[in-house]
Amino acid sequence: MSIDLSQFFEVFFEESFEGLDAMEAELLNLVPGEEDSEAINTIFRAAHSIKGGSGTFGFNSVADFTHVLETLLDQIRDGSRPLTAEHVNLLLKSIDCLRALLSALQAEQEPDLSESIELRKKFEHILELDESSNDESTNSSEPHAELNTFQIDFKPHHHLFKTGNEPLYMVSELAELGDLDVVVFHNEVPDIKELAPDDCYLSWRFFLNTEKPETAIKEVFEWVEDDADITISLCGGLFEDLDENPVESEDKKESQPADTSAKAATAVKAKPSTSAKVQSSGASSSESTSIRVGIDKVDSLINMVGELVITQAMLSQLGEQEVTEATFASLQEGLAQLAHNTRDLQESVMGIRMLPISFVFSRFPRLVRDISQKLNKQVELKLLGEQTELDKTVMEKISDPMVHLVRNSLDHGLETVDQRIAAGKDPVGVVTLNAFHQGGNIVIEIMDDGQGLNTQKIKEKAIANGVISETDELSDKEINELIFVAGFSTADAVSDLSGRGVGMDVVRRNIESLNGSVEVASAPGVGSTFTIRLPLTLAILDGQLVKVAKHTYIIPLISIVESLQIDVTKVSRVGKDLDVLRLRDEYIPILRLYNIFKHQGAIETLDKTLLVVVESDNQKIGLLVDDLLSQQQVVIKSLEANYQKVDGVSGATILGDGRVSLIVDISGLIKMSGLRKPGSQELIIESQANLEAS
Repeated sequence: MSIDLSQFFEVFFEESFEGLDAMEAELLNLVPGEEDSEAINTIFRAAHSIKGGSGTFGFNSVADFTHVLETLLDQIRDGSRPLTAEHVNLLLKSIDCLRALLSALQAEQEPDLSESIELRKKFEHILELDESSNDESTNSSEPHAELNTFQIDFKPHHHLFKTGNEPLYMVSELAELGDLDVVVFHNEVPDIKELAPDDCYLSWRFFLNTEKPETAIKEVFEWVEDDADITISLCGGLFEDLDENPVESEDKKESQPADTSAKAATAVKAKPSTSAKVQSSGASSSESTSIRVGIDKVDSLINMVGELVITQAMLSQLGEQEVTEATFASLQEGLAQLAHNTRDLQESVMGIRMLPISFVFSRFPRLVRDISQKLNKQVELKLLGEQTELDKTVMEKISDPMVHLVRNSLDHGLETVDQRIAAGKDPVGVVTLNAFHQGGNIVIEIMDDGQGLNTQKIKEKAIANGVISETDELSDKEINELIFVAGFSTADAVSDLSGRGVGMDVVRRNIESLNGSVEVASAPGVGSTFTIRLPLTLAILDGQLVKVAKHTYIIPLISIVESLQIDVTKVSRVGKDLDVLRLRDEYIPILRLYNIFKHQGAIETLDKTLLVVVESDNQKIGLLVDDLLSQQQVVIKSLEANYQKVDGVSGATILGDGRVSLIVDISGLIKMSGLRKPGSQELIIESQANLEAS
């Protein structure tokens, strides 16, 4: 009976991706000639762990590729080869390649080996050059490396298989170090009735003839140091004392009958196969399906559950008592305590989903390095607010839009070294990523100290593309917002970084799908800042319940500026059917929800209704409702996943009475109403003078 190794796959993939992240971070900080030995050791250990794990699980494409990478790292680590910039670039490319291989395996797909084969040839070329130069020096003056024979006694503890380790792969690794002879002992195998199929009863003695040092042998067994008895010693020749079981005391060896030990030992003189068959893990996606949580958060959650159990027991006891005024008061007190416990439990559970945004920020040092090299620009990346926490779901979806924005800053924003020097700037441009909490939102800023947006060029391109007409009067801010129009680009030539007219519109669309917003501010010669605002979580929403006809809708509380009764004397009609309320020198367009959602029986008279003033993308609009109900936290359910996408609605929830209530999407309502100017965030309302004249 074999062990199902697939149960360990997900942990292996997670740890491997973390190892690759650690390798990348250390490589980006290495300066050839000034490298830190501990950083090299960290990179080597991560590569060795991935190699060992992939070999254990039979992922030979990963194990074979990592082996040659590990060989180069080992030479750099022991000082026999100096680190060069070429090595750093090649190792970084290898990390990308390993990510792709592991992602394909995690998704149960056949990995594309073309890149790994190409990179492996480059590694082997470097290693062969070194070997040939060593051969030349050896032939001229230096003697050959000393050949030693090691005796390795390996006696696994019975639980070894349960740790996910397989001796076969350790034998394979030893065989790669030199000439290997294997002796297996099976005298501890019990009778069939007492045999546990997932216990290890065998032990081995290896004789290895190799030029490698003892440390190379120890690395083979470092996975099982705590799960086996291992001794390594130099010996004079092969096949000594084959009749002795390894790792036994001298007393036991002396007392053991000769026929038993001879019967237990079997000599094997062959290199075992390194291939292995594994079962599918069942993973269907490369996205992370688990999350690591600090023990303090788990302890807090357990405490909350304990409090909840106590409160539930108290309420159950009250339910068995006769109803009196005293028990009724106790019941109210218990329900209040239950509400408090539930709220604390909710906050504790939500805290588990919150992760520092450094998980997103950590991918950008590599991105900035690669793109700046490609563009021949000098760039410094500054990361601020890395410990600002964000819901894991939001974090996974914001990564790609941020990549687009950083690429934009590097390609369009920052000048070349010559241009910066000519402008009196530091030749090294600066891109800053900053994250902080603001109210119930997280704000992410992508800033650069480049040339800023070319407003005139944007306007000319917009006119040429028919996005706006020559007669349109737009402010600089409105013109800059045109970069978010689908298909719009100011690049003069198409490259793999920009110029195809895709990206910025996708950025806005993806951010708005998260109930967020993005805006740009720019100053010529000073730089640009893209600001993203997102809710902290997509699971829970603080909402205001409102009544429209016979229906109940939920407006996100964070979007609400104020609620008021309408003074009809301050309402003006714009166009055919748009009413605008003058409110403290601002003009607020009034959207009638009963019209948008086509409800009958709503209150249509303005002075008998209420106006909820909300803000989206720095613009205010008023939503006409019949009445305001309560405020409460609601659990968001996706309409798109359970039904279909509905314009003007971002999701749904189930109210306390079991009814379904829809959550209003402010940005979607504005789109449905046609209030936006083409390619702009500004709303279509006439100037203050024209309104006052009307």
